[in-house]
Amino acid sequence: MEQEMIGKFISACRKEKGLTQMQLAEKLNITNRAVSKWETGKSMPDVSLMLELCGILGITVNELLSGERIAMEDYQKRAEENLMELQAKKERAQREYYFILKILIVIFSSFFVINMVLNYFFPEMHFNNLLGLLSIAIAAILSVKWFFRNYEIKLR
Repeated sequence: MEQEMIGKFISACRKEKGLTQMQLAEKLNITNRAVSKWETGKSMPDVSLMLELCGILGITVNELLSGERIAMEDYQKRAEENLMELQAKKERAQREYYFILKILIVIFSSFFVINMVLNYFFPEMHFNNLLGLLSIAIAAILSVKWFFRNYEIKLR
């Protein structure tokens, strides 16, 4: 799915229906700036709007995600391609999320360790123990969150 291609397709379908960006936006209860961003490829329609948008434009969600009209003989193949691409994007986003979460765990754990070391070697300086406790609390919360997401353990 290429956003610019999808944007051009939305624009073409809107014009085929004789709608302005403002009219389409009003039908969807959004701003015309949102429609403009879709059509320039700067953003994608929210999932919650896709069915209504497709209904207004007279296209299917599969055609919207493909950025072109699809012949019936190619429909199943394109649907599978779109689903695979959406799954790949979801997996990439999850990997990025877990990577950032791990970095945050390391950072806050490091803050705690540094604070403890400073307090041990320089007790007269009275480093703020609250910073250390806060750091370990945040690291613990992030670690638990990562654990439950990573291992899909559900609390009852």
